[in-house]
Amino acid sequence: MAERMLQFVSLPQEMPEKRAASERRDDFGEIYRAFAVDHAERQASRCSQCGVPFCSVHCPLGNNIPDWLKLTAENRLEEAYRLSSATNTFPEICGRICPQDRLCEGNCVIQKDFESVTIGAVEKFITETAFDQGWVKPRMPSRERAQSVGVVGAGPAGLAAAEWLRALGYQVHVYDRHDRVGGLMVYGIPSFKLEKHVLARRHELLEAQGIVFHLSTPIGEGEGGLSFEALREKHDAVFLGTGVYRSREVSVPGSGLGGVVQALDFLTASNRRGYRETPGDDAVLHARGKHVVVIGGGDTAMDCVRTSIRQGAEKVTCLYRRDRANMPGSVQEVKNAEEEGVNFAWLAGPEAFLGDGSVSGVRAHKMRLSLPDASGRQSVEAVPESSFVIEADLVIKALGFDPEDLPGDWNAPELAVTKWGTLKVTPGRFETSVPGVFAGGDIVRGASLVVWAIRDGREAAAEMHQFLSGAESMTSDHAAQAVAAE
Repeated sequence: MAERMLQFVSLPQEMPEKRAASERRDDFGEIYRAFAVDHAERQASRCSQCGVPFCSVHCPLGNNIPDWLKLTAENRLEEAYRLSSATNTFPEICGRICPQDRLCEGNCVIQKDFESVTIGAVEKFITETAFDQGWVKPRMPSRERAQSVGVVGAGPAGLAAAEWLRALGYQVHVYDRHDRVGGLMVYGIPSFKLEKHVLARRHELLEAQGIVFHLSTPIGEGEGGLSFEALREKHDAVFLGTGVYRSREVSVPGSGLGGVVQALDFLTASNRRGYRETPGDDAVLHARGKHVVVIGGGDTAMDCVRTSIRQGAEKVTCLYRRDRANMPGSVQEVKNAEEEGVNFAWLAGPEAFLGDGSVSGVRAHKMRLSLPDASGRQSVEAVPESSFVIEADLVIKALGFDPEDLPGDWNAPELAVTKWGTLKVTPGRFETSVPGVFAGGDIVRGASLVVWAIRDGREAAAEMHQFLSGAESMTSDHAAQAVAAE
């Protein structure tokens, strides 16, 4: 069937149909329509089946992309799904929100002149077909083990670790302070990128697998929570996949004015409305009729500007201190935002937030890029006497996230952290300074991508299995006690 492949010389790159900007501005539905099977097959057939697949090399999960593209081109979709899901715990999520332009597609060898294969769209197509056809089943263990594992955090790292450990037969309990499964995917990512039924569907699969979820259960000494000490006593091993939730600040005058809010607060309020819930301070955290300025240039900033458009903002401006070429966010997300009516103020940094009680404007100054440093990154500096004012009655700070103080919040000084506040783990083993406690995802590597968190969760699960297998020679009495404790 080799003739089906290498069709990039005759077939152009084709994305799934994108809904018109005028239509998608009015709702929170995903902006891309689904591939039809013949379109997916044609796009998969563009793969060159190169000897060194850089798409796989640059995928954090090492997905066997050329192989499942070939299977898709041959309409062997169930086999394609089996191969895709073998290396990716949540392909339906990665196909939607991975920045393919920076990972697999961005390193496709046929990109120059011919444009890369639409890997993410095909991945989404394969997995949605698998769900529709009933091919997706919970991965049940072949044997049950008496040992139990506690997983803190129902985000991608925690869920990936939980799924793998449960498949190995461990009794897995997942704890999360939120009332829904997904971590930042559920409250931090808008539905136009990841519709919430996708997460709910995966939640049901994980429960069917036998994973027990304890939602609205924070770790710590607070009301309704579970202390770190009690958590460790309940389980034979613990995985920490808490993510990073502490928003970074911008140190300029006026930061305390009303209407100056954090990105996560704004996005959480918007996502809760999607669940027909009313946030506490609805008026402040809603963009309807307002002049909105978003500070930042990453994917979270793009989520904020595009959410503001959908909420009916009068005008939305993204203020970013570098130029378009140096934006950390997805190129496609910037393009989508521009199509939907977002204004971009490039090479501009905030100087002060203006207002009397509530914000009325942002005073900014123009920036310029200097020569690249040793890392290749250009630093920025303010242009003297270049200030200007942008009208604003809602300012959203989207400058990224840092880790919370877990040792302090959990009364666990034995948990060692790095100078950045992330948890310190043994390289390659994911074990923290506390024996039997492992960690991965953003709480170890800092704010990063969902796909890296999935990888960390899976690799940490393998290390935890090694740890627990060494402890499995416990007496039958101890085993009986462990089962009874569950």
